[in-house]
Amino acid sequence: MTPQQFLLIQQRRCFLQQSACGLGVVALSELLNLGGRTVVASTSSDSLQPRAPNLPARAKNVIFLFMAGGPSQLDLFVPNPALNKLRDQAVPESYLATLNDALIKGSARAMASPRTFGKFGDCGMEFSDFLPHLGSCADELCMIRSMFTSTSNHDPGQLLMNCGTTLFGHPSMGSWVTYGLGSESQNLPGFVVLLSNSGKGVDAGAALWSNGFLPSDYHGVTFRSQGDPILHLSNPQGVSAATQRARLGALADLNRLHQQDTGDAEIASRIAAYELAYRMQTAAPELVDFSRESSATLEAYGIQRETTRWFGSNCLLARRMIERGVRFVQLYHSTWDDHTDLNKNLQTNTAMTDPPAAALIKDLKRRGLLDETLVIWGGEFGRTPMYEVRRGPGMDPEKAGRDHHPFGFTVLLAGGGIRGGQIVGQTDELGFHAVEDRIHVHDLHATLLHCLGMDHKRLTFRHQGRDFRLTDVSGKVVEKLLA
Repeated sequence: MTPQQFLLIQQRRCFLQQSACGLGVVALSELLNLGGRTVVASTSSDSLQPRAPNLPARAKNVIFLFMAGGPSQLDLFVPNPALNKLRDQAVPESYLATLNDALIKGSARAMASPRTFGKFGDCGMEFSDFLPHLGSCADELCMIRSMFTSTSNHDPGQLLMNCGTTLFGHPSMGSWVTYGLGSESQNLPGFVVLLSNSGKGVDAGAALWSNGFLPSDYHGVTFRSQGDPILHLSNPQGVSAATQRARLGALADLNRLHQQDTGDAEIASRIAAYELAYRMQTAAPELVDFSRESSATLEAYGIQRETTRWFGSNCLLARRMIERGVRFVQLYHSTWDDHTDLNKNLQTNTAMTDPPAAALIKDLKRRGLLDETLVIWGGEFGRTPMYEVRRGPGMDPEKAGRDHHPFGFTVLLAGGGIRGGQIVGQTDELGFHAVEDRIHVHDLHATLLHCLGMDHKRLTFRHQGRDFRLTDVSGKVVEKLLA
């Protein structure tokens, strides 16, 4: 037997072995698609091509300002007279009856906020004196005061808010959105991630923008706001654009031959990634060049001020990416995990993020982009109405902080499909439990997908014998949030 004959036998055997059930699965998939049971995305090189939503869409793009660590809703968004009355007193047992934490139950004392609150906009929405710029956007914002989640630890909490599950290895929200809708940008990734320079990492790390078991086309791509947007994007010295083009062409040919032999769909994703990187060599430098932005725009985003330069640059980049067709932009700022020095740390973080976040919302509105862009501001959970119990005896009260709190916290929404100028939901008078219009993380995800024109129950991907989705097996659209 010649080597050529042996290769033909191996290919035929491989085909029969791998397709015994595969042909039936292909037929079943097509039938399900015709019946509207699935959202199908190609795993070939055109997998990021724009796709029509299966519902009427109010939004086309998403900018998620993720405040990692758990911002204190009681010091930023929710004035609480009851806490002021209970200042430094033991928390009533009735609020702690359902807790399993003996440490909190044994020493919980009410922590009144030192912040002052004011009413903003025609709607009279209240914001802390640390957030005057976001307050000026009150009539565009929907403030959810009744968010709750399923965990009080950072890694699983961040995974749940970003990926819809507390487990590692699942696709992020940005991956699900680009899987369902593709991207209108031909020269930039469909899902981009921008990190803050606060010196604090994000607890769950790159898992928060992972594609999980979805094809790698949908992985979030991290950009930098200074220098090369992506490390090593520029050609090495001495390598011309023509040489680079020839190299990529030869590499693509080899990869296609390998794909023909193996049938591995990920090879198509790899070819597409190389081609996108080549196009980005031209598009990305122009993206981060702010020289054509007006001085008023640069001033609003805080580009010239040291405190706001980094987060402001990320916010301005987010707007420029949306203009260029990027589907999902995620900004991470950390950390808001203030177990101690709450007041001091909040002042630092709000000084860095408040002016740029407000500038982004106003800039999107001025350019007619807010109506088709969902803007989200929030973290994985909030902070307790009580002092952090681990602070120890003799600690300066000025250094006090709050613990993690999953039972009732605040998230802000604005833009496409969201009714601004309203507060949805309330907690009990202590600020402990969400009691009115309670909204779980899965409900938030279902509502955001609805605004983008996708039914969260139909946005599925078959993996290891079951259909997975962003909202797992729960979630409902919250009509009160919708315009």
